Amino acid sequence: MSTKSETRAPAAVRDEKPALWIWIQLFLDSMSWVVAIVLALLLRYEMGIRVEQFAGAFAVAAIAVVVQMLAGYSLALYRGRYPFGSFQEARALVIVTVIVAASITASLLVLYEAINIGRSVGLIAFPFACLFMAATRYAKRLYVESRTRPADGAQNTLVYGAGFLGNSLVTRMLQDPDSPYFPVGLIDDDPTKKHLRLSGVQVQGRGDDLPAIIRRTRAKVLVLAFANVEAGLVRRISDAVAGLNVRVLVLPPLRDMLGSGTPAGFSDFRDVAVEDLIGRRPVDIKVDEIAGYITGKRVLVTGAGGSIGSELCRQIVQFSPAELIMLDHDETGLQQTQISITGRGLLAGRDTVLANIRDGEALQAIFADRRPEVVFHAAALKHAPLLQQYPVEAWKTNVCGTLNVLRAAQHAGVSHFVNISTDKAANPTTALGHSKRVAEKLTAWMAGQTQRKFVSVRFGNVMGSRGSMLPLFTEQIRVGGPVTVTDPDVTRFFMTIPEACQLVIQAGAIGAGGDVLILDMGEPVRILDVAQRMIAMSGKDVEIIYTGLRPGEKLHEVLVGAGELDERPLHPKISHTKATEQDPDKLDLNVWLARCEAEQGASIGDIPDDEADDAGPVRVAS
Repeated sequence: MSTKSETRAPAAVRDEKPALWIWIQLFLDSMSWVVAIVLALLLRYEMGIRVEQFAGAFAVAAIAVVVQMLAGYSLALYRGRYPFGSFQEARALVIVTVIVAASITASLLVLYEAINIGRSVGLIAFPFACLFMAATRYAKRLYVESRTRPADGAQNTLVYGAGFLGNSLVTRMLQDPDSPYFPVGLIDDDPTKKHLRLSGVQVQGRGDDLPAIIRRTRAKVLVLAFANVEAGLVRRISDAVAGLNVRVLVLPPLRDMLGSGTPAGFSDFRDVAVEDLIGRRPVDIKVDEIAGYITGKRVLVTGAGGSIGSELCRQIVQFSPAELIMLDHDETGLQQTQISITGRGLLAGRDTVLANIRDGEALQAIFADRRPEVVFHAAALKHAPLLQQYPVEAWKTNVCGTLNVLRAAQHAGVSHFVNISTDKAANPTTALGHSKRVAEKLTAWMAGQTQRKFVSVRFGNVMGSRGSMLPLFTEQIRVGGPVTVTDPDVTRFFMTIPEACQLVIQAGAIGAGGDVLILDMGEPVRILDVAQRMIAMSGKDVEIIYTGLRPGEKLHEVLVGAGELDERPLHPKISHTKATEQDPDKLDLNVWLARCEAEQGASIGDIPDDEADDAGPVRVAS
């Protein structure tokens, strides 16, 4: 069976064409000087060259050719250093031509009496030589680019954005014979760029003209050439091309392409996702500048096999901790996280720990052995409808499990502890919300006991996390529907997984003990709008049905609860509030269950939050 290496041409064959091009270019440059000197003589002597000047003209041309060869070789003009037709090559070419012109002039000053040729010939020949040599290179560039155009099967493509990125994309598309995209036009909303051409591709019009431009150019693909495309623009463009059978592609952020370890290419293009349609510009929280508390420290992450925990581990690794300890009771999830970080999933090292946070004794032993200095607590049960049916499970994991982790961290001397909470803990009405609210209070209580940085972080819906709304809608659309929406007016907050994890990391640095940090996630998004756009993107005819709000489910979530502060001392997009401390010795499961049942149908604020759960010792149902 043949391999790729067997089909490649030998090195000598591959080097033959570049070497041939260099010799051809050297010959053309030499002839450029010969022609330039002849023209200079004709102009200098007004078309009246005498026969006795022919020998002198030959000598001057010989000097020009020799100096051109020596200077060009010295400046790597004939050593393949510069891309053909580039500004770098043009600069080197001008320098070499100046050197040759100066040499000719100096030679004529010395040899004037002998060859009887005017000393100004070198100066007159200079612009002609530059012009001829530039012309040969431009012709070569046109020839090479004509041979590297995309194949006939390439799809007609419009590039939205005639800036630097758009110019780079058009050039790349035209110069790659394997490109699946052939640029037929540019789109730009800047009126000053009307009729602008980039690499021969013209700006066809503005975004408002998209339907007409698509029909005129028969484009099948539209690439959005923006570094950070706004969700509003993506929605406007998607609506404009709806029904025109055009595939809309976007580019990932530049840092993602550069950080992938492979050169950026057309495979980096991706279809517009619903995250692009409902997303907003991520908040720049400059996590790199304040995550020094992780560097060189032993860091433990609970729930490391989950979508939040795994991304948290991947981001923590970038800050060079002394040790990263990934803890979860889901062995498959742990393996996937380990593979994403190390490329191996052997599960044989000390970086993975299999344990359940419900097992307090196991946690105490693990913390005593590994001595973590920083803990990120992401392990939790999070599916509100299921926990509403089985609230005791929410109590066991989200309340008692969190308390187990907190106590183990206390005994191990952990300096930074970040508890991951949810927006459902603000004015809670479900078992999930109540359990996470108690976890916030326990974290605040432990902060008071230890006088260390024990804080909580409150999220909205995290796009792409396991079990979240978007993957559910995607699967419902894939099987043909129906798509289930609880209420046509229900709204939710959204944030991305990387953004959520950045907030978690930053919380450990900027949060004071007992703080609850909340990211400003902009305006809430109507779930019905999301469902309708996802269906439109799929091109399918899928029905939407309304199931009604589930017990305890809110029509509109809030991030800051009633009576909570909304202070922003360090960052305009990050709120700080304080959680009421909850003494774990006063927790009572029965009181908590009664509270959950009472608030399920009650209006927010009917039962004061400060009266939660202080009815006696901890009692956990078996």
